[in-house]
Amino acid sequence: MKRSELTEFAVEEEGFKLKICRGTNGVPVVTSSAGLTAVPEAAAASAAAAAATLASSSQNGGEKEDSSIIYIKAPMVGTFYRAPSPESPPFVEVNAKVSENSIVCIIEAMKIMNEIQAEVKGTVVEILVENGQPVEYGQRMFKIKQG
Repeated sequence: MKRSELTEFAVEEEGFKLKICRGTNGVPVVTSSAGLTAVPEAAAASAAAAAATLASSSQNGGEKEDSSIIYIKAPMVGTFYRAPSPESPPFVEVNAKVSENSIVCIIEAMKIMNEIQAEVKGTVVEILVENGQPVEYGQRMFKIKQG
């Protein structure tokens, strides 16, 4: 939301409403409500996962991590692809060097292929998502060691 300067996003489907507003401190606030009809399970799961991701990202879980380790997180909900096409090699592999402008993957959202850049300089330590798997907003996709 920060990158695209969105302050509010809302979606309504079959009696289910989801509204995300950027709060005063820049942290998204998620509200959802169900109407009189049944809430689709996928929409409810998606909203719950988004809320859990936001809650966990706002807390320091007490885990101590190496300060040189950075995670590239999904900027949107969609399907993760490591390569531009099934016949092409992946954008990055483990131990690959990346720069701020390096494309590391594609996330397909609503039939639009979105190229995702590393936005950090370093080395890929781990790829945390399998090719073709769905990703949630804020989900960790790559573990990068800066430097």
